[in-house]
Amino acid sequence: MAYRRGPEQQPPRKILRTQTAGNLGEAMMDSEVVPSSLVEIAPILRVANEVESSNPRVAYLCRFYAFEKAHRLDPTSSGRGVRQFKTALLQRLERENEVTLAGRAKSDAREMQSFYQHYYKKYIQALQQAADKADRAQLTKAYQTAAVLFEVLKAVNLTESVEVADEILLAHNKVKEKTEIYVPYNILPLDPDSANQAIMRFSEIQVSVAALRNTRGLPWPKGYKKKVDQDILDWLQAMFGFQKDNVANQREHLILLLANGHIRQVPKLDQQPKLDDRALTDVMKKLFKNYKKWCKYLGRKSSLWLPTIQQDVQQRKLLYMGLYLLIWGEAANLRFMPECLCYIYHHMAFELYGSLSGSVSPMTGENVKPTYGGEEEAFLKKVVTPIYETIAKEAERSKSGKSKHSQWRNYDDLNEYFWSVDCFRLGWPMRADADFFHLPPKQSSSNDEEKKPTAGRWMGKINFVEIRSFWHIFRSFYRMWSFYILSLQAMIIMSWNGSGKLSSIFDGDVFKKVMSIFITAAILKLAQAILDVILGWKARKSMPFYVKLRYLLKVVSAAAWVIILPVTYAYSWKNPPGFAQTIRKWFGNSPSSSSLFILFVFIYLSPNMLSALLFLFPFIRRFLERSNNKIVVLMMWWSQPRLYVGRAMHESALSLFKYTMFWVLLIMAKLAFSYYVEIKPLVGPTKAIMDAHIVTYHWHEFFPQAKKNIGVVAALWAPIVIVYFMDTQIWYAIFSTIFGGLYGAFRRLGEIRTLELLRSRFQSLPGAFNACLIPEEKNEKSKKGGLLATLSRKFDQIPSNKAKPATKFAQLWNKIITSFRDEDLIDNREMSLLLVPYWDDPDLDLIQWPPFLLASKIPIAVDMAKDINGKESKVSELKKRLQQDEYMQSAVRECYASFINIINFLVQGEREKLVINDIFNKVDDHIRNEKLMSELNMGALPDLYELFVKLIEYLLNNNKEDKDKVVILLLDMLEVVTRDIMEDPISSLLDSTHGGSYGKNEGMTPLDQQHQFFGELNFPVPDTEAWKEKIRRLNLLLTVKESAMDVPSNIDAKRRISFFSNSLYMDMPPAPRVQNMLSFSVLTPYYQEDVLFSLKALEEPNEDAVSIIFYLQKIFPDEWKNFLERVDCSSEEELRRHEDLEEELRLWASYRGQTLTRTVRGMMYYRKALELQAFLDMAKEEDLKKGYKAAESNSEEHSKSEWSLWSQCLALADMKFTFVVSCQQYSIDKRAGHDRAKDILKLMTTYPSLRVAYIDEVEKTSKDKSKKTEEKVYYSALAKAALPKSIDSSDPVQNLDQDIYRIKLPGPAILGEGKPENQNHAIIFTRGECLQTIDMNQDNYMEEAFKMRNLLEEFLKKHDGIRNPTILGLREHIFTGSVSSLAWFMSNQENSFVTIGQRLLANPLRVRFHYGHPDVFDRLFHLTRGGVSKASRVINLSEDIFAGINSTLREGSVTHHEYIQVGKGRDVGLNQISMFEAKIANGNGEQTLSRDIYRLGHRFDFFRMMSCYFTTVGFYFSTLLTVLTVYVFLYGRLYLVLSGLEKEMSNYPAIRDNKSLQVALASQSFVQIGFLMALPMIVEIGLEKGFRKALTDFIIMQLQLAPVFFTFSLGTKTHYYGRTLLHGGAEYRGTGRGFVVFHARFAENYRLYSRSHFVKGMELMILLLVYHIFGTSYKGTVAYVLITMSMWIMVGTWLFAPFLFNPSGFEWQKILDDWTDWNKWISNRGGIGVSPEKSWESWWAKEQEHLRYSGKRGIIAEILLALRFFIYQYGLVYHLNITKSKSFLVYGVSWLVIFGILCLMKVKCLKPEAGTQHGHQSLYGWIHLQQGCAVSVGRRRFSANFQLVFRLIKGLIFLAFFSILIILIVVPHMTFGDILVCVLAILPTGWGLLLIAQACKPLVVKAGIWKSVKTLARSYELVMGLILFIPVAFLAWFPFVSEFQTRMLFNQAFSRGLQISRILGGQRKDSSSNHKE
Repeated sequence: MAYRRGPEQQPPRKILRTQTAGNLGEAMMDSEVVPSSLVEIAPILRVANEVESSNPRVAYLCRFYAFEKAHRLDPTSSGRGVRQFKTALLQRLERENEVTLAGRAKSDAREMQSFYQHYYKKYIQALQQAADKADRAQLTKAYQTAAVLFEVLKAVNLTESVEVADEILLAHNKVKEKTEIYVPYNILPLDPDSANQAIMRFSEIQVSVAALRNTRGLPWPKGYKKKVDQDILDWLQAMFGFQKDNVANQREHLILLLANGHIRQVPKLDQQPKLDDRALTDVMKKLFKNYKKWCKYLGRKSSLWLPTIQQDVQQRKLLYMGLYLLIWGEAANLRFMPECLCYIYHHMAFELYGSLSGSVSPMTGENVKPTYGGEEEAFLKKVVTPIYETIAKEAERSKSGKSKHSQWRNYDDLNEYFWSVDCFRLGWPMRADADFFHLPPKQSSSNDEEKKPTAGRWMGKINFVEIRSFWHIFRSFYRMWSFYILSLQAMIIMSWNGSGKLSSIFDGDVFKKVMSIFITAAILKLAQAILDVILGWKARKSMPFYVKLRYLLKVVSAAAWVIILPVTYAYSWKNPPGFAQTIRKWFGNSPSSSSLFILFVFIYLSPNMLSALLFLFPFIRRFLERSNNKIVVLMMWWSQPRLYVGRAMHESALSLFKYTMFWVLLIMAKLAFSYYVEIKPLVGPTKAIMDAHIVTYHWHEFFPQAKKNIGVVAALWAPIVIVYFMDTQIWYAIFSTIFGGLYGAFRRLGEIRTLELLRSRFQSLPGAFNACLIPEEKNEKSKKGGLLATLSRKFDQIPSNKAKPATKFAQLWNKIITSFRDEDLIDNREMSLLLVPYWDDPDLDLIQWPPFLLASKIPIAVDMAKDINGKESKVSELKKRLQQDEYMQSAVRECYASFINIINFLVQGEREKLVINDIFNKVDDHIRNEKLMSELNMGALPDLYELFVKLIEYLLNNNKEDKDKVVILLLDMLEVVTRDIMEDPISSLLDSTHGGSYGKNEGMTPLDQQHQFFGELNFPVPDTEAWKEKIRRLNLLLTVKESAMDVPSNIDAKRRISFFSNSLYMDMPPAPRVQNMLSFSVLTPYYQEDVLFSLKALEEPNEDAVSIIFYLQKIFPDEWKNFLERVDCSSEEELRRHEDLEEELRLWASYRGQTLTRTVRGMMYYRKALELQAFLDMAKEEDLKKGYKAAESNSEEHSKSEWSLWSQCLALADMKFTFVVSCQQYSIDKRAGHDRAKDILKLMTTYPSLRVAYIDEVEKTSKDKSKKTEEKVYYSALAKAALPKSIDSSDPVQNLDQDIYRIKLPGPAILGEGKPENQNHAIIFTRGECLQTIDMNQDNYMEEAFKMRNLLEEFLKKHDGIRNPTILGLREHIFTGSVSSLAWFMSNQENSFVTIGQRLLANPLRVRFHYGHPDVFDRLFHLTRGGVSKASRVINLSEDIFAGINSTLREGSVTHHEYIQVGKGRDVGLNQISMFEAKIANGNGEQTLSRDIYRLGHRFDFFRMMSCYFTTVGFYFSTLLTVLTVYVFLYGRLYLVLSGLEKEMSNYPAIRDNKSLQVALASQSFVQIGFLMALPMIVEIGLEKGFRKALTDFIIMQLQLAPVFFTFSLGTKTHYYGRTLLHGGAEYRGTGRGFVVFHARFAENYRLYSRSHFVKGMELMILLLVYHIFGTSYKGTVAYVLITMSMWIMVGTWLFAPFLFNPSGFEWQKILDDWTDWNKWISNRGGIGVSPEKSWESWWAKEQEHLRYSGKRGIIAEILLALRFFIYQYGLVYHLNITKSKSFLVYGVSWLVIFGILCLMKVKCLKPEAGTQHGHQSLYGWIHLQQGCAVSVGRRRFSANFQLVFRLIKGLIFLAFFSILIILIVVPHMTFGDILVCVLAILPTGWGLLLIAQACKPLVVKAGIWKSVKTLARSYELVMGLILFIPVAFLAWFPFVSEFQTRMLFNQAFSRGLQISRILGGQRKDSSSNHKE
């Protein structure tokens, strides 16, 4: 998601001059491709394009005028792209002049005048006189065009010295007047002429507007020109100098807020038509809650003074609210600083009060006036800009986030300045020399010498310093670490002393020893106090005195306890142990007293006891923390520093009980396991080891006299202690899975998971629909809530006589089904089978179920009936079947009722009607008496059935010619009924001429007098939609003979319909009416991703000859088939022949990718849903009978009547829903003529209610003509599509956008992280009380959109009994799971997190935050508290989670709801996934350092703090500990093996068969193979899809090597998390969202994984090899195999997983290409401008970049970590056969050898070309490493001039190397094993030296050996590359390996019809021949 780029990644934003000028040809003259400095001429060019078709000369004159204006605007053409633009325009004008002059009949001035008059009459007058003025957009456009035409006309007349005619001037004056009124609007047209618009006719809008227009008594400034309809916001603008567009934006915002509040209030009986005070108060409370809290916290009175006169109160409240919104709307980046806004508002509101109350200033003696008031943009220039500039300068000092956090102030620091009463020193007007504005000495305004005195007064960090250190984990979660350390100590003491049973704690001595944990606690407390001082040191300047005093006292008291407790403990023993004895020696041997120690422990614990008491009564704690009473503040001061946030966060007693129980159970399980399985079994062996006496060592031992074998004990215990601290994460995974699964089951998840289950419950589905999705009627009883209701949740079936509910169900259900068809999930047949009738049929008194339930029921019933023949058994069988199968009964009843209905409708003759009624009456009697089957002959029923089917076919065709056939058919039917079925004669038939007249009258009646039976027929039938639907449905019921069990067949359609149906049985709030629901907005930030796939992108094949479109056809074959059916094409070739279907094809593909188009379509479902729901709410009985489809299809006619039902529905949807896409670079793309801008415009045109916010960067030429400078001005703009329907259909259609608001910014908007800044600039254009944040890779579904109003009701419930939610969490469906096995793993992992994981986080743990998912925010809560994300550079890299943390810290509450879901795309390739995980790990590293996590860790209670730790940074730290366990174990073993201790102790079971160690390493393996991920995943799949499916999926995942993927991802998380904490370097990594899985080059994989996986894998491999070679004692045991197996798996995975999961990774041709590419990359030289992708040198330099900014601590840590590589050499040189001595000199000699090699390299590398290397040399491998760059040096110089000398040197070096090797073998008998050991010894040493050299680069460069270091590094990379490449190349020899890999990677896609073998082989049919040229 590239929109997160910040300032350091600006290059893509720059427009090239050629870009701006387009192609310098015709296409360039698109009116939008205009340089930003000439933006004023764009409207003129638009008009030129518009009028060109009707009058080319006028178009030419417009363009000519535009050229002149452009020249005036920028005479020197200094703006970017201006010169090219003018040249191109001039060329075009020259060409057009010739053409248009030829056709000109009169002068240009006359031409213009006549055209202007013609335009005025044709458009403006015609529109004004038209009966409907509904299309305001058309009028607006006409006025704008007329205004431009007049401007051109005036210029032309001036040139030709012609006077403008009076009538034109008169017309223009009218136009001018109207142009000012008719401005583009967003939602509310507030001009006088638009009062009849539907939305303006809502009474709540009218009363809100009227309240705002009450300006009575306001003192307007002198000389102010009043306007019509001015309101209080105009007064605020005049007084305080706000921008005009800001005022317009906030006016609409405030009106909608008030109207939505007003509409929900129950009207009072005597209510006048005025704004409800309760609504006003509600909005005001929300807006000012934070401001009032701030005033209270700082001890200041709020500036919200209300007048005593009651009638002025409403006006004053509106003024206060308007002022706040105007400040917020123009505050730009200051919106991230809510308390800064409070400060500004505090002063401005006071001035507002002063102005209104007529207060006199004591300073001037005049009435109080706003300090920064009056002139235009005063607020922006004088208030916002100075603070903005401070933010910008601090951001600049961050060096794009590379500086240390402690060296610059971020948004939090600047905002927290306003948490102290000292902020009032800033003054009002703000003092320019205030501390707040100062920068540090180095940076202080280098361009302003006069500001030198300000240097040195930089305030520094405020309240907190983000310092890179692992100590933050201990500091933030101090209580947890203390608990674990003390528990460990207690457990070791208990197992070490006595029996080891838990009961031994009651033994006196053991108990006393356990009591020593309080001494440890005191030491830890001191450590924490010292840490607080050290890590907070750089914030000392801004710290209040009481905070400094607290820090100091904390250290002093902790130090005192560290002395008191050990001393009193020592005196509590009669026979003190060693430690206590020592203390007694120091302090004198006084008598023992254990009671003194107990007393001091009691005093020491007293604060903890008080905390425990308050923990049990959270309401007391909340009261104390909220209180500003000085005594309470003093009491709380010691426990935690007083802060504005983080107070009163405690939950209700019930919530507290739930999460406490969870953690108590978990901790008990964890500690029991640790004690009995890890610690206790290890104590005995440890004692044995400590008693053993070792004399012989295999190396030079520095401490041979050391007692107790401490080294062995440390090596043994270290892995177990690390696992002890880590395994809570495993226990959390187990417990969260169990509890999460139970919670899910209680919430009724997965009850309907298949179509069979859906069928079985379909009868109650309409009831569920109406209960959940249809608001209750006033006379209906409300449903009961509670646990019992949730568990039972039964819905009554809708009785057939209740037509209204059934009709509403039909409308909703059909909308869902048609959306499935529009999305091509189902075909036409399936749609027909799934739809229920739209139109209510009054003749059928029954519920008409969808045909897919009734399919084949009629043919089966007829078949059973024909065999009855009076057999009772058959009769009872059929009756039983009908009773059991309700759908069959329903089908029979419906067919019979429809049969009666159709016959009665068709037959018109009186006689025939009599006969038919007789027949039907008789049948009805038989049915009533239950004698139908016995009285009638059912054998003939199939004949009647066949005839009826034929009749339906005739009715479907409805041809007039078929009338005679229908008559004969009816006669045949009558005959079958009367002759064959009914045995009794029909009396009325005997009376009729056709019936019983045979033989009665022998004479011949003339033909014209004969009565023809069925002569009068109502055929053809009326062609209405209702009738057609009825016949189609009947046809389906009669003719579908096969069961429709598998309808719908599409997997996604099944999933969606099942989940939706299931969700209706879950507990959700009842739906309110649309007008009463909370209003909401959706905000999507967008940068440069795909909007819509272009045809070229779709058809362009990749290197495997696969195009996106081909790939999609194979992944979604059924959807492709449905698409072809929808566009009425039989094949792709036919589709290609239709140019008009190109757009459809692009859309079809884009809806299956991660594109903006998909997201917009999904979010616009909300609007469609609201339109339908509004219709169902407001429709009367007759409208409902006609159906929604009829209202929708007649929308054109409806829109003509301004107050029709349809226009009301649209207006209500406008009022309740807004969708804003923040396309940061839209204007830049538009001016560059980029396809992205065109596609975005297309989206706006398709969805007229879509709004696009963008940052406009405009160049303005300097007013000083002598300077050719360009000043950049930035605007935050909101655009919509200009969609006027032209009167004249011959006019060309112009799809253009129009700006609604343009709000000037104080500077560039992106100062921090890109995405939150992008959201922040656009948030002012959102509306409503709620805001949903949607990412660009998300999707939505029509059926889910119906539940949005239910979801929003959650904001009105107190979920924890204390506070309303501020963020509602939603679940997601990951829609990218079908692409490959990796995508499937990722989607399953993500799915379990967003369901089972977050379900538990929200309840019971109460620590769910915001994770960048589709959460819904309480908008007013968050806009007054810093927005929906945080934006400080780097520290807020994971910006989303900080929004959730901020919400929690500010007394918000976050919930999670699973009855609604949104789609989300995820990364699908290994490299994409790794980059994503790296970004998340980076983000977690930064979170660890952040003040937010620190505050949560300190201010949550103990158990909630545990939840917070293990679900945020703790997960990553545990991952790090998992890998660390392996390192610690192996380095411990290395020490034991190389020192010889292992061999000496091989007889001890502790070493040989260590059960505890095996358990600890098994725990590590669990984490390694993804157990933490897999367990919740399996349970969630089991819960939602059934446990058989879960087991199957689990087995398939194992076969597809899921553990390999999880082990690999463990390495990614560890590396990036650890490196971020040590060195920083966190950055946003754009992963790209392509889904054609492509082959990644070997060099690309090497670059990406070299440091994170390959280097670590090699290190572990060497460790395991050394262990394997020298650890000879017990290789054969099972323990050895078990212990090392998972480590070898880890090594193999980290080294080879990228090649295993790389498509075509084992294809021979690809391997050859990769080798060539790798050689080229490794040998290329770096330098300025050479990218890391092109050269190894550039990449190597970039890989070390983090060390440049790491600081001393980071460098020291890096050096210390590198020292581990020297252990190998020290240990291994003593194991060579040639070294007999154990002297330290042996080690010294080994270093001499290494230095000799390095010196040789130094000598040879003195030439300038030393860095170059050629490809084939990489084969030298190890020889190359020994020779250094001797061979590579000066290649070009030597080979050209001294060929022979060069070759001789090369040969001599080669010979010398082998000579030395032979001598070593012959003389001291060096063996091959020795050579291997030398390699294993020296390789790590060289690497260690390299790491140290990189860390100390400045020193190394000074010493002049940097080139040698570079050469050594390149040699290492070559060796590493070869080690990785050779096994891959070897496997590529065998074709079956490639086949296996393909099968493994793409098995999931196979099951959906993907022919991957064809894809990866590239055997693609060449369809290009069918493509059009």
